[in-house]
Amino acid sequence: MAIVEDDRLLQEQLVKILGEAKNIEVLLAVFSGEEALERIPAAAPDVVLLDINLPGKSGIDCIRDLKKQCPNTEILMLTAYEEEDNIFNALREGASGYLLKTSTPEELFDAIHDVYTGGAPFSSHIARKVAQYFRKDRKIDEENETLSPREREVLTLLSSGYIYKDVADQLSITIETVRTYVKRICAKLHVRSKVEAILKFRR
Repeated sequence: MAIVEDDRLLQEQLVKILGEAKNIEVLLAVFSGEEALERIPAAAPDVVLLDINLPGKSGIDCIRDLKKQCPNTEILMLTAYEEEDNIFNALREGASGYLLKTSTPEELFDAIHDVYTGGAPFSSHIARKVAQYFRKDRKIDEENETLSPREREVLTLLSSGYIYKDVADQLSITIETVRTYVKRICAKLHVRSKVEAILKFRR
């Protein structure tokens, strides 16, 4: 495996801890994304332990380029950052797991073995954020599904840029009927305006 960590002391600790673990061999450790992209492809490690906050190229940018050069290498984030943007950007770019630097050595060993065998390890706090994100999206989908076919037609036309009069003409109904549908839609989607309803419907 390879380690990409710019904190020299932490990098040394990781090399020592992982070097003493069974079935883990540290092939190299580098301090920056640029150095990672230069040296990791030749080493061809099975797993890369990658920080986000690196000098120069960020860890998230590094994921994208590493996956292009080493598509079979698994990337496991090890970072202090818990923000959703960092988590989901890392996962979108190709990371297979996300650990916090507060993880114990045992959690780190388990995560490395897990990601190597096809798993997707997360620190408990991160797993909760991921679960909440998908629960939130599922709730939005369920709310959208409560709309009647005609309400969905109205909202589809509004989200395409039609004004009330155009919607009324398209569906052969009155403008007041369109307004009534919009009120029902807002109630079902638990929003307060047409704009919020459109944004929620588009998501």
